[in-house]
Amino acid sequence: MGTKVFVGMSGGVDSSLTAALLVEQGYDVTGVYMKNWTQDMPGMRCPWADDLSDAKRVAVQLGIPFKVYDFQDEYRAKVVDYMLGEYQAGRTPNPDIMCNQEVKFKLFLETALADGAEMIATGHYARSDVNNRKLLRPVDAVKDQTYFLYRVSADALEKTLFPLGIYTKEHVRKMAEKRGLATAFKRDSQGICFVGSVGIKEFLSEFITTSPGEIKEKESGLVVGYHEGAIYYTLGQRHGLNVGGGLPYYVVGKDMEKNEVYVSHNLNDTSMWQNTLQLTDIHWINEPPKEDEPLLARLRHRGKLLRCTITDARLHLDDQERAIASGQSAVLYRGDVVLGGGIVSDGIY
Repeated sequence: MGTKVFVGMSGGVDSSLTAALLVEQGYDVTGVYMKNWTQDMPGMRCPWADDLSDAKRVAVQLGIPFKVYDFQDEYRAKVVDYMLGEYQAGRTPNPDIMCNQEVKFKLFLETALADGAEMIATGHYARSDVNNRKLLRPVDAVKDQTYFLYRVSADALEKTLFPLGIYTKEHVRKMAEKRGLATAFKRDSQGICFVGSVGIKEFLSEFITTSPGEIKEKESGLVVGYHEGAIYYTLGQRHGLNVGGGLPYYVVGKDMEKNEVYVSHNLNDTSMWQNTLQLTDIHWINEPPKEDEPLLARLRHRGKLLRCTITDARLHLDDQERAIASGQSAVLYRGDVVLGGGIVSDGIY
C-alpha cells in the first residue's frame, strides 16, 4: 500500500476530488469529516448533517474508510470565542485563518497522525513544497486560498498535500463530473466558515449583547443616525448605516467605549488611507525576509497583491491602501512563495 493519507472531507466538491485524485495516485486514503459546528441559527439550519452525508457518499463511491472527528469543543474555544472577542474589542477578525491554524493544520493533523496517518490532505487551492516545507500560490489565482493558510507551520506543510493546487476551479468541476462524484454539482458554501450562509450580524447577535448608540459625522460631530451596536461596523463600510439620503457616508472610525460610530462623506479622509501598518502576532513559515527586501502583500482574500517592504514589525506599502481595519491579516509573498504575515494592530479602525 502507498503512503497513508487522511483527507479532510467537508462534503464539498473540492475535498471530494482531492480524495479521488489521491486514490488514483496510489495513496492509502481515509476520509475524515471534522465535526466542528452543529448549532442551528434563527432562520437557518446548520448544514453539517447534509455535508457529513455527502462526504460519506463520496467515500463509499471511492471505496475508502471514513471517520468522523468531533472537534466541537476545541473549535468553539479556539475559533468562535476568538472571533467573538475580536469583534467585542472593535477589531475585524478572520475566523478562517484561525480555523486553519488551530484546527485543520494542528488539531486534525495531530489527531490523524496519532490515528495512523502519515500525511493529511485538504481541498484548499494552494501548493505545498513538502521537501522544502514551503507554501506556494496555486495555479488558479482567483481561487487562491493561501491568504487563509499563512499561519500554517513548516512542520505541518511537511505532512500536508494540496492536490488541487495545480488545477483551476473549472477543471476541478469537470474532473468531478467525469468521475461521477456525488458532489460534482454541489454549490460552494458561502458566508462564515462554520455556519454557512447566515450573516455576520445575525451570528454575532446570538452571542453578544449590544447597545444602540450614535452615528456621528466626523467633521461636525453632529448625530446623523443611530446603530444597534458598534461591533457591527468596520472601516470603509457604506451599506447598512441607515443614515438619511444625499451623498453616501462611509465609516471612518469608531469608539468602542463610547459605543459611537464615526462617518464621513469624504472618501479621502486620512483615517481611510494608510501605507504604513504596524503588525502584531507575526508568523513566518520559514525564515523571515530581509529588511527592506521587495515583497508583495495581500490585505484581504482575493485582494490585489501590493508592493511592499517590512522592517521589524512595520509594513511599508509602496502606495496607500484604503480601509485597512485592525484585526485584518497582512500576508507576505516572495513571488509564489508565502512567507507568512501578521495581524494589523490596534489604532486603525
